[in-house]
Amino acid sequence: MTLLDSSATLKRLGYAPNEPLLEQVKRIEANTAGYAKIQKHMFDLHDRLKIEEGYVAMSNTLDLFKIKVEATDQERQNRAFEQINAFATKYKINLQKIRNKNTYYIVGFDKE
Repeated sequence: MTLLDSSATLKRLGYAPNEPLLEQVKRIEANTAGYAKIQKHMFDLHDRLKIEEGYVAMSNTLDLFKIKVEATDQERQNRAFEQINAFATKYKINLQKIRNKNTYYIVGFDKE
């Protein structure tokens, strides 16, 4: 599996690369356990969540990627959460749910 460079990562997630964002994404990549193993799956999840009003993005508060679901319709939210849970289970991804929000941090590959 080929690891995309930081500029390509930004583009895949819908960002316009610039120096501050490149520095941020490099910190996030370095901080995400097993990033090389989960990068492709993270992009696939990002693409699948779009139809459910969800996406993968960079956190503004922590050096982590986050998964956010913005759907207001309960059915769409449930489908998005099912996809997120399937992603975490299938690829052994450690997620951290943000209390009272439809957002998860991608902590990284769970070796267990």
